[in-house]
Amino acid sequence: MSSMTFFIIFVCIIALLFLVINLFFAPHNPYQEKYSIFECGFHSFLGQNRTQFGVKFFIFALVYLLLDLEILLTFPFAVSEYVNNIYGLIITLGFISIITIGFVYELGKSALKIESRQVITMSKFNPSSTIEYIGKIVKS
Repeated sequence: MSSMTFFIIFVCIIALLFLVINLFFAPHNPYQEKYSIFECGFHSFLGQNRTQFGVKFFIFALVYLLLDLEILLTFPFAVSEYVNNIYGLIITLGFISIITIGFVYELGKSALKIESRQVITMSKFNPSSTIEYIGKIVKS
């Protein structure tokens, strides 16, 4: 048996072992919120199935794309660092600083904050906690 075959069998055994351990030790406490409709990150409110798409999610996608592009463009510099001279270092640091300045600007303008539509209140006087969603109160 080759080492690669042994490795594949070993990984399969470890994966199955972790699945079995999870089945035995994971808590199982279903409640109404787990069985409610969940579509694209939004809960349906007052019988509405569709809500308007928030532009904030698109901004997050663009920031992720820019940071991913930064990694993609700086990786060749890191791999061929022994060939590059001070000119390559200055170009790479300038690119990283422009991306960093833009990211700090977005943080300063609070462009990356997403307000939740859910209001969670915990009642101190009532032993059962009350979770309030817009228009609907659920006792847990």
